Amino acid sequence: MTGVRPVKLWDADVRQETRADGTILVWQAEPLGPYPRCLSDRIDHWAEVAPDRTWMAERDDVGGGWRTVSFGELAQLQRRVGSALLELGLSAERPLLILSANSLNHAIAALAAQHVGIPSAAIAPAYALHGPDFPKLADIVGQITPGAIYVEDTGPFGPAIAKVIDPSVPVIATTGTLDGYRVLSWDSVTATAPTPEAEAAAAAVMPDTVAKFLFTSGTTGSPKAVITTHRMLCANMEMVQDCYAFMKDEPPVFVDWAPWNHVASGNKVFNMALYSGGTFYIDRGNPSPKGIAETIRNLREIGPTWYFNVPVGYDALIDAMEKEPALAETFFSRLRLMMYAGAGMAGHTWEGLKALSVRTTGARTLLTTGLGATETAPFALKCTEEQEVPGNIGIPAKGVTIKLVPVGEKLEMRLKGPLVTPGYWRNPALTAAAFDEEGFYRLGDAVRFAVPGDASKGFFFDGRIAENFKLNTGTWVAVGALRAALVDALGGLARDAVITGEGQDVLGALLVPSRAAAEALVPEGAGLDDAALWAHPGVVAELQARLTRFAARATGSSTRIDRALVLTDPLDLNAGEVTDKGSVNQRAVLGHRKALVARLYEGGPGVLLATPQHEAN
Repeated sequence: MTGVRPVKLWDADVRQETRADGTILVWQAEPLGPYPRCLSDRIDHWAEVAPDRTWMAERDDVGGGWRTVSFGELAQLQRRVGSALLELGLSAERPLLILSANSLNHAIAALAAQHVGIPSAAIAPAYALHGPDFPKLADIVGQITPGAIYVEDTGPFGPAIAKVIDPSVPVIATTGTLDGYRVLSWDSVTATAPTPEAEAAAAAVMPDTVAKFLFTSGTTGSPKAVITTHRMLCANMEMVQDCYAFMKDEPPVFVDWAPWNHVASGNKVFNMALYSGGTFYIDRGNPSPKGIAETIRNLREIGPTWYFNVPVGYDALIDAMEKEPALAETFFSRLRLMMYAGAGMAGHTWEGLKALSVRTTGARTLLTTGLGATETAPFALKCTEEQEVPGNIGIPAKGVTIKLVPVGEKLEMRLKGPLVTPGYWRNPALTAAAFDEEGFYRLGDAVRFAVPGDASKGFFFDGRIAENFKLNTGTWVAVGALRAALVDALGGLARDAVITGEGQDVLGALLVPSRAAAEALVPEGAGLDDAALWAHPGVVAELQARLTRFAARATGSSTRIDRALVLTDPLDLNAGEVTDKGSVNQRAVLGHRKALVARLYEGGPGVLLATPQHEAN
């Protein structure tokens, strides 16, 4: 069997203890190493050790090359911009709100605020681009009461600002003006001379100072402002560097598209470059059929040492690398490890990546995932051992204690450690409900042992406790595991599924379709619109065949899905059906599309196609 490419990782010693009540504790024996009081200390370190090394790069819109900022330049910019932000009267009570996609200026603004003790809050751009009322943006603004706003370009965000933001709040913009608002140009802000007040404010930053607010994605309700402290960020980075030990020996290189308003990239990948003295190339692409072209363009030029994507993004990359071996050569040239998250990885994706790695390098590249949350900064568990199948979320990082609590037939996972948030901003009731009597944070996730009783072999995600339901027969349905299995069985024809059946005798599914696999089934499928593509007899027949095979493998009513309906009307962001990163809110979809669920149960088994008029309640 082909071996795995060598990569230096942690040497973990996992311990576990079972209490009399059945609760299980899991931790690593070796304690977490020391970490700095704030990330500014790491920036200053690299500015001294490697001042000319590129910290971050983004595409130049004019020439198409890379515009770069070095660690030495970053150290100066955070002092200049931090001084300007303090002069505007910003504080924890009046933080900086960032309405921008990933960009160099966005990054500098956030780090400058952190440097002088001002929290920032990067908001999903979609919340400010889908009107007319911008309800989620209004909710967020009400929670944190921003003292200033940064936007890359006032044009796209003007309607949302005018609707939601009081004119007394100043706007910092790289481009554009806005009637009725005081707009400060980015050039004028970066030209601000560092002040003694800013130096004093930077020196006063302590580990428990609030560094930023990150909003939960809203899959369980309205977005909540998660307090993120400097301690959380630095402890989490020490955990990450301990795990990815190779980053201590070689500056890592990242090519990353994931949005910074989410914890996965906004904390983890973003800060990995700062902590380990690496280089972050901003990828303006995304895993969509249109956006993947820019990702491919970037990966033709830059070979990452550590790479993250969601499974649908990897599917697109596999297809591109199969057609373009030179792309695979660059991608794998110095790659140490691949990570996936955001959704369960199907078997065909897992095997496709392994095969490409072997063909290109002669060995498999380690492909892993983990588990974390916005409230855990996020790195909490990581799998670092080669696996035969996807899904193992690994073991706790150093400094993290897992508590597994029996809930019915499930094990609910709770976490404690310096990576965990102190709570939700201005919401003591929600904060109190998030922690148990021992101070463990309740993730709401269930897990199961990869090897029964042996925590050292890791865990598999076993669904969200709140998503599970009972059939009329009284049989419990584990939604998370069933969704993953169904999507895998459909072989790329669906990127997600909403499981139906509460109050019914049998299970069904609303399918969130994925075009690429369907287009491959139909001559000239790429030229068909969604309705025509999913109504094509060849696509319907293949969906039916795969659904039938999946139902035949079921072990009982809690795992048998014999009817499905393809959603051709996009999920609604403002209705909370989907987050801006594509995570599907099961409860919201079921609540908003009751007519579709009823239609699914009007007939017998099979595959139905939803049309827009059918999708309206």
